[in-house]
Amino acid sequence: MMNAVFSLDAGPHAVVPPQLAPAPADPAGRIDTDRVADLIGQLLVALGEDPGREGLTETPARVAAWWSAFLSPDTSMTATCFTESHLRDQLVVVGGMNVWSLCEHHMLPMNLQAAAGYVPEGEVVGLSKFGRIAQRYAGRLQVQERFTRQIAREIASVIGREDVAVAVRGTHLCMSMRGVRMEAARTTTLQTGGRFQVDPVLSQQFLALATGQWGAA
Repeated sequence: MMNAVFSLDAGPHAVVPPQLAPAPADPAGRIDTDRVADLIGQLLVALGEDPGREGLTETPARVAAWWSAFLSPDTSMTATCFTESHLRDQLVVVGGMNVWSLCEHHMLPMNLQAAAGYVPEGEVVGLSKFGRIAQRYAGRLQVQERFTRQIAREIASVIGREDVAVAVRGTHLCMSMRGVRMEAARTTTLQTGGRFQVDPVLSQQFLALATGQWGAA
């Protein structure tokens, strides 16, 4: 995970965008691992395989255990903020947040590289918080556009303001290993709020830092 801090000049901003809605609750429901293992066994049979043969006997249980772990991310995280009473007019960008999620349309993996920026006012957010937010929203059936919006809303709820920007670059196996099979294809999404929507200099500074970190990866 990489982070950058950039100083910026303060200035009046006449436009006030609407507040971001609170982040949606985590998916509810217990994972029935026994049922999942049974279904995986049935899938193997439907694919012409013998789930009882050597190499496959433990596969249904392993797959079920993975689904349970993947769909049960740690949701007990708390916001850790530190008071910096004289801090203002600084751009903070946290990048290098690389997570795996699953495309809900094809149930194939997607690798998401996220960068988040905000403008602190009197306090700063603990850096590990950003990575935990990304992991939380990656651990579910997902689409990149929603993932980007959810991270932005969660950070906005932590800092109590809308001065947040999130950029995500995704590699989707549903596009690289099926369909058009374009391995080099990448999808980029951007969610901005508050000052990032009305201050083009601030927005460009964020994009330069975020995409610069992608280029270094």
